[in-house]
Amino acid sequence: MDIGNQASKTNLIWIKVLALLLFLGLVMFLYESGAFRFFMDKERIRSFLDSLGPISFLGFIFLQVLQVIAAPIPGEVTGFIGGYVYGPALGVFLSTIGLTIGSWIAFTLARIFGRPFVERFVQKETMDKYDFLLHHKGAFLVFLLFLIPGTPKDFLCYILGLGHLSTKEFLVITTVGRFAGTVLLTLGGDYIRHHQYYRFSALLAVAVVVVFFSLLYKEKIEKIFHLLHSKSTETARKNK
Repeated sequence: MDIGNQASKTNLIWIKVLALLLFLGLVMFLYESGAFRFFMDKERIRSFLDSLGPISFLGFIFLQVLQVIAAPIPGEVTGFIGGYVYGPALGVFLSTIGLTIGSWIAFTLARIFGRPFVERFVQKETMDKYDFLLHHKGAFLVFLLFLIPGTPKDFLCYILGLGHLSTKEFLVITTVGRFAGTVLLTLGGDYIRHHQYYRFSALLAVAVVVVFFSLLYKEKIEKIFHLLHSKSTETARKNK
């Protein structure tokens, strides 16, 4: 029985190593092939999706998944393209599917391979800044972070994979928390598609104001989160 368990553990280790090598190989390929520059070019993305014909839906979902997993890729571009190519309703729907799947993959990779793996993709400053989330079980606190513009949501998916949140809790948080930003980007793309520049300008003005105040008070909000974490930790200790 012990021999069988040992063999199973050994096989699991080899599977993890193989999966890690494949993932790292994919990331290296993206860098070397110039795929990251591709994500910065809206016209190239749109042409690529058009070339896929009936399966362009799947291609767009794949792009959204990829931009979450390869966190440095800007999600703003793909979100905007979703509205430009598919319109508001379908664009939001497809983006939400892709972002949720990508977030789940990043979360799961972190959970399987642990902190050394995550530190390959997330800068030390970011890890240190959000380290308190690894010791906090408050799902609502994490949800608020996903709502704030400017927070590194893709990196947070990796970081949260090291913490206490269940997969179900995480999926609800990331899906709902990303929704407002997804809607704004999709609407922006749709307005440009229909040459509704006045609506786009109004939307852009609202977005700029929201982002400005978010960045202005971002540090204060995060300090409040740290304070709430400290208080909840202290309460938990007293109740033991």
